[in-house]
Amino acid sequence: MSRPEGAEFYISKLVGKAIMDYHMLTDGDRIAVGVSGGKDSLTLLKVLKDRQAFVPIRYELLAVHVDMGYPISLASGLRRYFKKIGVEFHIEKNSALRKLKEDKINCFWCSWNRRKSLFELAHRLGYAKVALGHHKDDVVETILMNMFFNGEISAMSPYQELFRGEIVVIRPLVYVEEDLICRFTQEAKLPFSDFRCPKGLASNRSRISRIIRELERVCPDVKTNIFRSLRRIKKDYLV
Repeated sequence: MSRPEGAEFYISKLVGKAIMDYHMLTDGDRIAVGVSGGKDSLTLLKVLKDRQAFVPIRYELLAVHVDMGYPISLASGLRRYFKKIGVEFHIEKNSALRKLKEDKINCFWCSWNRRKSLFELAHRLGYAKVALGHHKDDVVETILMNMFFNGEISAMSPYQELFRGEIVVIRPLVYVEEDLICRFTQEAKLPFSDFRCPKGLASNRSRISRIIRELERVCPDVKTNIFRSLRRIKKDYLV
């Protein structure tokens, strides 16, 4: 395969930089890629798959989709896509939804249960690294969410060891902005689902996203500035 072109070229370069900066991968790694069926996770899977053809290290990929049992299931469509691009895959069913009343379901609950299933599966099958599709916008939104709603300064870590190092979470899209991902999904005609959970529309993350879009009108670099701020802390000016 030739090297990527168009939007994938830029995404792949940024992914390569993140992998190098945070020492995300080593030769022989086995990586479970969490695939929700949205544009971010499918972009991550496709870029990691394509990079196997030209990067100097070898690594295995396993696409993992956690089926939470919602009325809209993406499992069958994802199976076809995984086979089309030639990647190993596993569909994991999570029955937690059936045990909970609808008014108790929220974004945190859903995310926590999907992540738990993903980690357990990766550990069971011997995949020590789990790749998630969080991108630069997600990191910036998380920084502001934690400041506004939790009263703390923290973000998503690009490289994070969990359970005493038994599972390592990596986020190779950490330098990639969402707009570039949108451009790539159109160019590559990725079969992503644009389904948006009704509960997510009223979430704190959605509120923060709207604030950032408003700020971009007067400061186009606001996302980059927030992202960089965690590395440019002036300790003499802290409380």
